[in-house]
Amino acid sequence: MIDRLEKEVDMLERHLQVLRMVIESEPIGIVKMSNETGYPHHKVRYSLRVLEEENLIEPSSQGAITTERTAEFVDELDEKLDQIVDKLDEMKIEEAVEVEG
Repeated sequence: MIDRLEKEVDMLERHLQVLRMVIESEPIGIVKMSNETGYPHHKVRYSLRVLEEENLIEPSSQGAITTERTAEFVDELDEKLDQIVDKLDEMKIEEAVEVEG
């Protein structure tokens, strides 16, 4: 049950790392991102596709570049992540609760 959540968080981390690289180094291509992150080309390509579908980046002849939507997304990101962390904290089973077994 938790394994899927961990995999989703890992994938989100990769997508955000790829987005951060585009923001910092645009235009940037798959090969450079793969070399700098250590992620295989196909994983970088998948992250780029997801980011493009979200209108956060777009392709150019020199590599991926940001869009008008990117800055707004980044501005809202920390607050959204904090909300998710709070929700996960609420889901914890308190240490005081004894599990009978």
